[in-house]
Amino acid sequence: QVQLVESGGGLVQPVESLRLSCATSGFTFRYYVMSWYRQASGKERELVGSITKDGGVRSYADSVKGRFTISINNAKNTMWLQMNNLKPEEKAVYYCTRKDHGDYWGQGTQVTVSS
Repeated sequence: QVQLVESGGGLVQPVESLRLSCATSGFTFRYYVMSWYRQASGKERELVGSITKDGGVRSYADSVKGRFTISINNAKNTMWLQMNNLKPEEKAVYYCTRKDHGDYWGQGTQVTVSS
């Protein structure tokens, strides 16, 4: 059974940083493309970024390039999203997803950016 569990969300002030984690189980992590999405209240879900198998290629939404970094640890079946210089408009629920050979989502973790 595929499971994705996000953690690390919280309240931060603008320009601060936050690191989200995604612990996975039920599949061989390194064989799949993994992604982070976010959804702000009243808005559609937005792709934040993706990382290919074995972490070879990363892609990011233009709005987060240079500030967000996705990384993985295949031995730990874990993915992270390092978010720097956060902006108030980035308040959202952040989701870890596997949309490669299926459509799997975690429960999400809330990120609030406010002074």
